[in-house]
Amino acid sequence: MPTPENVKTYIEQGLECTHIEVQGDGRHFEAVIVSPAFEGKGMVQQHQLVYQALGDRMHEEVHALSMKTFSPEEWAKQI
Repeated sequence: MPTPENVKTYIEQGLECTHIEVQGDGRHFEAVIVSPAFEGKGMVQQHQLVYQALGDRMHEEVHALSMKTFSPEEWAKQI
């Protein structure tokens, strides 16, 4: 079973991230992801980029992923 750290690494390997937090129990995960790749994209497009970064792992290792995605500009307004 993957750990939250594994999932974080998987995402970082396929997507440039300026901030990422992942929590979970080995099957279900929650993530906060900040990436410049999200600039100008809607939430669905942002989530698709994360799913692309995870690739086949999303079906084979990660049972469920709940995420909040932000561009760096959006993230700056959150903190």
